[in-house]
Amino acid sequence: MATGIPNASAKTANSDFQITYANKATVSEILAGDRSRTFDYLPKTSEGRLYYGDNLPLLRTLLDDREVCGKVDLVYIDPPFATGCDFESRNQTHAYSDNLMGASYIEFIRKRLVVLRELLSERGSIYLHLDWRMICTAKLLLDEILGERNFRSLITRKKSNPKNYTRNSFGNIADYILFYSKGDDYIWNRQNLPLTEEHLKEYRYLDNKGRQHMRVPIHAPGVRNGETGKEWRGMLPPPGKHWQYKPSRLDELDAGGHIHWSANGNPRKKVYLDEHEGVSVQDIWVEFKDAHNQNVKITGYPTEKNPELLERIIRASSDEGSLVLDCFAGSGTTLDTAGKLGRQWIGMDCGFEAISTICRRIAHGSEKMGNFKSSELPNAIQENLPFAEKRRSFGLSVDLALYQSTRESLERPEEADVSEFARLFRLLEVNNQSKRSLKTCG
Repeated sequence: MATGIPNASAKTANSDFQITYANKATVSEILAGDRSRTFDYLPKTSEGRLYYGDNLPLLRTLLDDREVCGKVDLVYIDPPFATGCDFESRNQTHAYSDNLMGASYIEFIRKRLVVLRELLSERGSIYLHLDWRMICTAKLLLDEILGERNFRSLITRKKSNPKNYTRNSFGNIADYILFYSKGDDYIWNRQNLPLTEEHLKEYRYLDNKGRQHMRVPIHAPGVRNGETGKEWRGMLPPPGKHWQYKPSRLDELDAGGHIHWSANGNPRKKVYLDEHEGVSVQDIWVEFKDAHNQNVKITGYPTEKNPELLERIIRASSDEGSLVLDCFAGSGTTLDTAGKLGRQWIGMDCGFEAISTICRRIAHGSEKMGNFKSSELPNAIQENLPFAEKRRSFGLSVDLALYQSTRESLERPEEADVSEFARLFRLLEVNNQSKRSLKTCG
């Protein structure tokens, strides 16, 4: 197997190319665009904020919020995929339209990524979830916006079981997640999986205390001119390689019995089974398929993602207390999972069906796919819902944005038409710790 040797002279600067297309706004134009004004229906909570409105002016509004700008540790977004389709929830209610295509779609995504970059903390990361249609273009966008050097992974997610319609091509069972950091010092909590039977077979050696271990090389590809390229115990690393550790550290490992010397004097490191934390997660994820059986709990919102998928991302790229942002919140999987993991969150969506779904999910949970049935919004005083889960202890805050509106309504938001929002009250009242309020913000 070929092994590449890092070239110290290779360029590591940010990308020096740009995507060009009609009506591409400058960064300064994007950042200086319209802000939103909002109605705050419920008091802010310690866990999260939910915004109802166009996410671009809302994101720009957060640029002026000292509690948010530069403090977001993790952005996960699952935007429209440029499918050219309309989507309905499981009860046949319109959820959202995915009709932007071509350059219009690219600019739609780019404007939001530009603002999101400004909201990220210096240790922050962005995960962008798309399918085959736009993932390659999105990679170029993120190279331009965050820098090619800050690319971390292209994750392939198995989204479904094998397909039968493969007459003219291979089955399409994957979508993709781009992972970029804002800089080099980003939050990273390594995620591990349990050892498989195949891995356990590698621990075939026993030391004099009966401890199982495997033996691995103590050198790595690449020539080094520092300590790791010098002699250790009278020998140099193999040609084109260097020691994985400084000679002083190798001495410590040897003194502690962690180096095995073969009959011909070849040193290898002992890796003990009882010290192994597990197998590092790689960039192909097969565990997180979309809902595919009758026992999977769902909200009924289209394109809903698996909570375990978000749990892995949130655990890997944020810490407890971190601020997580999802401006295409959809069914609220990111927000719900972030809250359960002790993170703060900000969610946004421009669809009433999405906002309703999120409110219902956080207050009452979800229900098994096989039992899902169309119904009105849950009665606030009904305690024994068939899909009820343990109630969350926080009050839910919803901000209703006024955007791209008339000057008169922006100047007098109290006169804006909020008739559609009246339905939200029934959802929001599920938490009896919260009191309704209507005040102008922003």
